Amino acid sequence: MLACLLSLDRLFQTDSEDGTLDILALSPLPLEVLVAIKALAHWLTTGLPLVIAAPILGITLNLPEPAYFWLVAGLAAGTPALSFIGAAGAALTVGVRRGGLLLSLLVLPLFIPTLIFGAKTASLAADGSDPLPTFLLLTGLSLFTLALTPFAAAAALRSHLK
Repeated sequence: MLACLLSLDRLFQTDSEDGTLDILALSPLPLEVLVAIKALAHWLTTGLPLVIAAPILGITLNLPEPAYFWLVAGLAAGTPALSFIGAAGAALTVGVRRGGLLLSLLVLPLFIPTLIFGAKTASLAADGSDPLPTFLLLTGLSLFTLALTPFAAAAALRSHLK
């Protein structure tokens, strides 16, 4: 969560400062698609390395072997939601000077359900219980986030551009 949060405040800020955001808003692609692409790029640079490093971190934390798969699957299903929620928060604070603190206050409460379901998935797998129900809730939460937040972020960016 914190690794994702570190780079969120600059997601749209530099584009707004140098005028790229205005040009992107005038492009033939809808702003929602551009927001989704930026959030996906953010996930590729912050979430995917964590997913790749998860088995090594599981070994260092002495995680039981059956939980490795569920740890990686939970991170792969949950980290995109963090990037997309963060993109919506970054779009809301794009016009605010030094909006990093405000961004943290906005998105951290929204990160909590993803954190709870992801941690519970790995915990249940480590205990030998069935982690599938919590994993399905995590996946549903991520899919809901991926469907909704590009529209919210695009609306916030449009209000900043006016």
